[in-house]
Amino acid sequence: MNKSEMAKKLAKKCDLSEAKAAEVVNAIFGTDSGKGIIATELDGGRKVTITGFGSFETRSRAARMGRNPATGQQIRIPAKKYANFRAGQGLKDRVER
Repeated sequence: MNKSEMAKKLAKKCDLSEAKAAEVVNAIFGTDSGKGIIATELDGGRKVTITGFGSFETRSRAARMGRNPATGQQIRIPAKKYANFRAGQGLKDRVER
């Protein structure tokens, strides 16, 4: 499912227009700078927890040495920050059924 399909389902389920539903989905999940509630919170280093569904947080990975698989030469892999999602118990139970 992509964002437009999600918006269509939201529109049907909540009796909204498809345009309004798409606006809501983009307000929550948008990734453009300054948009998207989840992305904005992660930018600020804050955790987003949706009880029963899961939590989003930013994690850091330290710089390390790696190996180029084609040449075998050692390379330096730089440190980076990344978004992480951890499923909540309600979602885990639902998927498990």
